[in-house]
Amino acid sequence: MKFDVKKFAELARLKLTQAESEKIEKDLGDVLDHFKELEKVDTKNVKPMTGGTSLSNVFREDKESESHIKGGGDQFPDEKDGYLKAPKVFE
Repeated sequence: MKFDVKKFAELARLKLTQAESEKIEKDLGDVLDHFKELEKVDTKNVKPMTGGTSLSNVFREDKESESHIKGGGDQFPDEKDGYLKAPKVFE
């Protein structure tokens, strides 16, 4: 299988030598060959997995609350209508 490593390198803004390009092309071919081998495995009687664990995330209840931050300290010394006022970045 032939890959256009030079095009991928340009997209990634990488400068590769000819030797590096050839090695990457070979490595990509080896990876895809490995997947071709996996396609040969008979999986007809294998039940699909729904996940590797029975653990689940625990989330806190999403409640509206007052902000615990009062004022902006040194970074945001000014406020307007309850919002912190940032200093100008551009003139």
